[in-house]
Amino acid sequence: MGYTIEGTEYGTDEEGYLLEPNYGDEIVGMIAQAEGIALTDAHWEVIRYMREKYREDGQTPNFRHMLKGFAEQVRAGTDSKYLYDLFPAGPARQAAKIAGLPRPFGKGGY
Repeated sequence: MGYTIEGTEYGTDEEGYLLEPNYGDEIVGMIAQAEGIALTDAHWEVIRYMREKYREDGQTPNFRHMLKGFAEQVRAGTDSKYLYDLFPAGPARQAAKIAGLPRPFGKGGY
């Protein structure tokens, strides 16, 4: 499986994660559609946060770190229900996938 944008093929692993990060907005829409997610501004807040953390740390945060960091840096008062409502298959893993990032390490990141 993979995604093709303007003639360029982007490879994925067996779970559909990109093999290399892609920060383009077009890939986000394609992966979200494949995941059955209709993107909203709230989704984009999480996607931007996950991309920023990947750029800073070279990996995405696990759910606990994601929840804490997102609540501190982006949207105060965020709880796990809010993130699961946006990414029901697991916020840390599904958000990373839709953000166009490679598979998180271990159980959702560091």
